[in-house]
Amino acid sequence: MPMPRLAAAALMSSLLATTGAWAADAAPLAIHEVTTRAASGQSSVDGVVEAVRDTVVSAQVQGAVVVLGVKAGDAVKAGQELVRIDARAASQNAAASSAQVEAARAGLQVASKEFERQKQLFQKQYISQAALDRAQAQLQASQAQVRALQAQAGAAATQSGFYALKAPYSGVVSEVAVALGDMAMPGKPLVRMYDPTALRVTAMVPQMAASALADAKALQAEIPGLASERITVPAEQAQLLPTVDAATHTLQLRLALPGELKGVTPGMFARVWLPASAGAAGAQSVRIPAAALVRRAEMTGVYVLSAEGRPLLRQVRVGRRDGDQIEVLSGLRQGDKVATAPQAAAKVR
Repeated sequence: MPMPRLAAAALMSSLLATTGAWAADAAPLAIHEVTTRAASGQSSVDGVVEAVRDTVVSAQVQGAVVVLGVKAGDAVKAGQELVRIDARAASQNAAASSAQVEAARAGLQVASKEFERQKQLFQKQYISQAALDRAQAQLQASQAQVRALQAQAGAAATQSGFYALKAPYSGVVSEVAVALGDMAMPGKPLVRMYDPTALRVTAMVPQMAASALADAKALQAEIPGLASERITVPAEQAQLLPTVDAATHTLQLRLALPGELKGVTPGMFARVWLPASAGAAGAQSVRIPAAALVRRAEMTGVYVLSAEGRPLLRQVRVGRRDGDQIEVLSGLRQGDKVATAPQAAAKVR
């Protein structure tokens, strides 16, 4: 046999040996083929806790922050001072405006007495009509000046109140966006707060569930890791907004939470359970062995065999767990082959 043919044969033998070794490594993988079945019972949608009253207290004037009486997490009462801005210049302006009003009032008294004197002289025909008119005009000018300065003083006093920012209602401070000495500017957010007694869960639900939700007597919400039981919300405390999102064909559902719940804060993950009748007819459910899940930081996934038989990590979104099975809400379809031993699958190259 010529030398080139011998080299080609040796290379082919090496490739076959390598492929056989990889196949031997991949063969032991335990595989679960994904199938779908009719969904039964309740379905759920993801939601988030939000405050009905969530307020950002912003500056209306410019100045340095000289008092910062709260920090994130503090409970505050209605009217309690949150932030104070340096108001020395504003106080001086208010004092100057008040002094100008007093001076104008004194001038008004002089003008009023002068008009009365000129009026008596006119009645005795000691002065002309023109002299009386000049005295009357001076009186009216003094009156107008007093009114203008009073308005200016009122505006200065009102502006002085902008330097002390107070809580509009009793609540909890969620964020403080400034530090002592920072320069406050009109419109700049300083403190954010919310009312912990008025919280709700907001979730997006499919449009096909709208009629079933409208007929439901009550709905259930769940805050994983916080409450051991689901929270029942009467239909009167639920609101389904009439506007449908054109991109996702979903509606916003709002569930008011009881005011006595402890430890619930805006931004928490929540789950809303829909009535069984809210699911689509013929809806399908996907379940896989819970052992197949891979959790890495914020990512949840499974190893799915490619067309070549190689396990590739794919991200999925999971739902309820039922024994050793877990529901997969998205990321898998019927016929996918999932490795039930992810550690072994990760070693396959």
